[in-house]
Amino acid sequence: MAKLDRRPNPGARTAEERRLADDARQRANWKRWGPYLAERQWGTVREDYSGDGSCWTYFPHDHARSRAYRWGEDGLLGICDRQGRLCFALALWNERDPILKERLFGVTGAEGNHGEDVKELYHYLDATPTGSYLKALYRYPQAEFPYARLVDDNRARSRAQTELELEHTGAFDAQRWFDVVVEYAKAAPDDIYARITVTNRAAERARVHVLPTLWFRNTWSWGRGGEGYWAKPRIELRDEAALVARHESLGEWHLRAEPGPEHRLPEWWFTENESNNERLFGSPNAGPYVKDAFHERLVDGREDATNPAQVGTKAAAHYELELDAGASATLRLRLCAATEDHERALGAGFDKLFARRAAETDEFYAARIPTALDAQERNVARQAYAGLLWSKQFFHYVVADWLEGDPSQPAPPAARKRGRNASWRHLYNRDVVSMPDKWEYPWYAAWDLAFHMLPMARVDVDFAKQQLLLFLREWYMHPNGQLPAYEFALEDVNPPVHAWACWRVYKLSGPRGARDRDFLARSFQKLLLNFTWWVNRKDAEGNNLFSGGFLGLDNIGVFDRSQPLPTGGHLEQADGTAWMAFYAATMMVMALELAEEEPAYEDLASKFFEHFVSIADAMNTLGGSGLWDEQDGFYYDHLRSPDGVEPLRIRSMVGLVPLFAVSVLEEATLEKLPGFHKRLRWFLKNRIELARHLSYAHNGRGGHHLLAIPSRERLVRVLRYALDEREFLSPHGLRSLSRAHAEQPYVFRAGETEYRVAYAPAESTSALFGGNSNWRGPVWFPVNYLLIEALERFHHYYGDGLKVECPTGSGQWMTLQEVAGELSRRLTRLFVRGADGRRPSEPDELDARGAGEDAAAPLLFHEYFDGDTGRGLGASHQTGWTALVVRCLEDQARARAP
Repeated sequence: MAKLDRRPNPGARTAEERRLADDARQRANWKRWGPYLAERQWGTVREDYSGDGSCWTYFPHDHARSRAYRWGEDGLLGICDRQGRLCFALALWNERDPILKERLFGVTGAEGNHGEDVKELYHYLDATPTGSYLKALYRYPQAEFPYARLVDDNRARSRAQTELELEHTGAFDAQRWFDVVVEYAKAAPDDIYARITVTNRAAERARVHVLPTLWFRNTWSWGRGGEGYWAKPRIELRDEAALVARHESLGEWHLRAEPGPEHRLPEWWFTENESNNERLFGSPNAGPYVKDAFHERLVDGREDATNPAQVGTKAAAHYELELDAGASATLRLRLCAATEDHERALGAGFDKLFARRAAETDEFYAARIPTALDAQERNVARQAYAGLLWSKQFFHYVVADWLEGDPSQPAPPAARKRGRNASWRHLYNRDVVSMPDKWEYPWYAAWDLAFHMLPMARVDVDFAKQQLLLFLREWYMHPNGQLPAYEFALEDVNPPVHAWACWRVYKLSGPRGARDRDFLARSFQKLLLNFTWWVNRKDAEGNNLFSGGFLGLDNIGVFDRSQPLPTGGHLEQADGTAWMAFYAATMMVMALELAEEEPAYEDLASKFFEHFVSIADAMNTLGGSGLWDEQDGFYYDHLRSPDGVEPLRIRSMVGLVPLFAVSVLEEATLEKLPGFHKRLRWFLKNRIELARHLSYAHNGRGGHHLLAIPSRERLVRVLRYALDEREFLSPHGLRSLSRAHAEQPYVFRAGETEYRVAYAPAESTSALFGGNSNWRGPVWFPVNYLLIEALERFHHYYGDGLKVECPTGSGQWMTLQEVAGELSRRLTRLFVRGADGRRPSEPDELDARGAGEDAAAPLLFHEYFDGDTGRGLGASHQTGWTALVVRCLEDQARARAP
């Protein structure tokens, strides 16, 4: 076994911190391998070469076992290197399924009554930032997996009905399932141990086949050369217990397998990671051995499907396990560089390494998860971090090559060069990126990623900084300054939260005086380009009222806000305008921070200060009252059409976003910046009509200025709605649409067409944006979190002198800091058992999910939550922005401190 690298690193207290420091200093490549393998590659835009962009039908699940992927790989709870060259994952067969289980299954956008959705049970249980220890659970039915029923039943259901999940089909009746726990532990950066524990949960004996599989991503079948298109690699038998895999850039690697529970070595199978064209298209195969050979041999009984010469680009160790009721079997394997393979047997040190790495993981999180939290809460934080870290994925997409097609493949339709992403030919993605959900969203989304990086910075601040800078680099950012949104439409517009994430991660990068100013300066310079793009492209009339499209809030509006309006004209969006004020305020504080050491930034701070004030003024006063409605006491979108201007009176999150744009300037800071301070004083004296949006107060610590969109009076009026349980305030956070619209839907008529927005607390009843997410009632973590932060900033200015009723009508009055704490507590209650013993986020059917009474029971972190019950909805493994729950828990722990 390789010796641990114990070289000292300043400030590194734990073994995992030492590994992180060594990796950051490029002294040891601890992050070369990780959980970077996607859970789904089929059905993605990257694999779609159709003329009409129908990615789900062009590359369906039925093709996945037989068809080589062009841009990535997927597998069951697997790992790969950071360039996705060599992959390792599991395959399973219960002797009943029609398909070898090599990847997770789910329904497509057209098959699901609420869009695409994974129909499996699996949990990310533990992880370290370097991947030195990883642990996950897959629950495999012993009955035949109900592929057809899941598709047919969900397709037949209406949007008003709940979805059919795997546990509803009887697949787990009488606890007839296998728990498959996969763990990885690194002895060294290029020395990875895998431990697979299979437990029979049924009351009778059962058999299962387990195939730990090693394969190379196909980079050789496309007729291309140059970087990333390596020559065909090779895997072959080294001895009866080991493989050798050779790759021109990765080098030589060995996979060693220990005997199974009956002391028998596994049988090694070999094939090529190349398409079975005969099955797929009725055309000849390039060779006799193809990607689905292991399925053909095991499920269909074709022993000639695998290569008897024991060589290929895909290989598996075939174990056959027969387990008594309740019994477990453990399989042990080791994947390492040839330079690390000094021992033929794994030996007694194998389990000791796992014990040590698990203990080091405990040590690492003990230094990060507050001790003031109870056991349940600590488990929530631990699994949230695990899901966040497991959701890192190798993402490969070169738009120019994708549009043109490959020399050795059929030419794609010419229409593609004028279709999806055609204006993004510069985009070159070949990186490990934080994903929203590696099955439902196995592609990045710019605003999702910004939220991911706050909890990420608590465990791996270097990775958080690298991710934020990556999206600002010239091979991501468009030459015009736009950030790529997501692969379905790179040109779509997400809320501009990237600057906020950069600022927050900067503040998390160290104590004041020891923060990474180089990171702040690099991000600020590129954000200038993006801010300019927003100003030039999304302010239709140059009056500081912005549109922007759907802005991540999918179906929240009367219409699809990304499409031309049925009435003509354009929207002046309360959220789009507020996001830009938020952006300007964030850029201002970034510039002020940089100006403390580089005075040249004071001019830019002044520019963003004045931009913020101009936007706030337009939002509150343009045309009389801007986007503010004095009668209702709320902010609304305005429809500006040839017939005039009409407010769209929907009480939604759109009207709460203006509260996010708040910043406090300390007088002590301003005194250090004479240029900015001088401009500020001139502005207050000479631009009186705009200066009303700037308040000043003095407390015992000194004076400070408040920049905010709402005045104190308007803030209080908006909060009356936000904190009203009949409107926004749910038991588990703020709803995205007021509950008042359940009985009073908003109706808009354009000609003979009626558009209706009604409160829908659970899944979407609308087909807007595919219908797989819903902003018309559910609770969403990212916007709740931003409001919590905003309330804390308002409290910093107003102090205990401003109290609001919370909940509205309760007679209970709270400071804004206390309101922020109350919202935080409501959000975390989603994952903590109440008096009835249940977690609100869990489904009604708990048996198959195994929630049990254990404080460390597996959890799911959903995309959003029912506005009434708190039940988890949407993507089930979105431990990206839902990992913000750890920030809420930290806030509560601080509040409990004596």
